[in-house]
Amino acid sequence: MGDVQSWPGGWQSRQPAQPAAFGPPAPAYGAPVPYGSPHAAMRAAHTDRERTVDVLKAAYAEGRLSAAEYGERFEVAHSAQTYGQLAQLVADLPAGPGLAPPVAPMPVPATFMPPPARPAPNNSMAVASLVLGLLCVPTMGALGLPAVITGHVARGQISRTKESGDGMATAGLVLGYLSVAGWAMMFLFGLLLVGTHG
Repeated sequence: MGDVQSWPGGWQSRQPAQPAAFGPPAPAYGAPVPYGSPHAAMRAAHTDRERTVDVLKAAYAEGRLSAAEYGERFEVAHSAQTYGQLAQLVADLPAGPGLAPPVAPMPVPATFMPPPARPAPNNSMAVASLVLGLLCVPTMGALGLPAVITGHVARGQISRTKESGDGMATAGLVLGYLSVAGWAMMFLFGLLLVGTHG
């Protein structure tokens, strides 16, 4: 390929060679990697070398690199060991240097995270309607009417406040209406008996 230093007016003559932390010395292509870069000495993968070659291919197709320059950098890209060596190959090209290992996203501080959603509280009237409905069995339906009243009040409040407890209110209403219906049937049956014997 010829001596890199012999390129007339090339960018190579303006930058000194930079040694790599691992592997062979880095060729002095383009602007050197900034001193103290945390990724310059990190080992490069095959995909990193392929991305560098893609940048070189685009630069050669656009006329930014001569055939000799492209061939020289192509060979060095495939033998590069670190991110610093790859970054030097594309530092003077529009698409470079863009070679850096992926960085994990920073976790969101707890201060800026939305507070955890709290479950809606149960409506107190819905709880009362369910309790009264269950007590209708041992009390022979005496608490059926209060269970119905508190159940309707609870459903009205739940529709406005978006509280929980609609299922409890419905259960209290069902038990309350069954108790009321039982007392109504007993009352009608009593009237029928009185009318019959009267």
